[in-house]
Amino acid sequence: MDDSTALFRQYETDYCNKSTDISRKVTSIASLTGELRRKKVSEVEADVREADNVIKRMDMEARSLAPDKGRPLLNKVREYKADLTSLREQLKQAAAGGGSEDAAARAELGLGDNYYSTSAGQRDRMLAATERMQKTSDRLQVGKQQLAETEELGVTILQDLARQRETITHARDTLHGADDNISKARKVRL
Repeated sequence: MDDSTALFRQYETDYCNKSTDISRKVTSIASLTGELRRKKVSEVEADVREADNVIKRMDMEARSLAPDKGRPLLNKVREYKADLTSLREQLKQAAAGGGSEDAAARAELGLGDNYYSTSAGQRDRMLAATERMQKTSDRLQVGKQQLAETEELGVTILQDLARQRETITHARDTLHGADDNISKARKVRL
């Protein structure tokens, strides 16, 4: 792992843990009522603010890196911002909705109204992120292959140029030899 991205990776791990925790808490809000519900909503709102701060730190860290390293990290930051926005919406819906244990049980089984707060929704998001990561890895592999081909072509061109230089040097030496012989022949003739 690249040392220059180690801090970003640490922030990323913090955010992922916080996001999972927020999602779990949002799901549990549906089963609460009254004061317990208000406390849990306040707790989750504080967690969302912390997650937002972690994203801001990730953004600053990604922007401080060289463009070739920072650009993919900034794309991740955008995805995490969208994820956090989705979590905020889920929190608003959970805070506004009535509390029922049946709704919490349905959500836990993947049958809830809000698909993205369910385990199946989280699984789908994880699969989508994995697919994006695989596509990025594939693009990197193609880039590495093109780099190797370009390097091989460069070596071949340099070898051709070296052979051509030898040919030109040999032709020049032959021409100088012929010129010397012509000069000697003129002197003999005179």
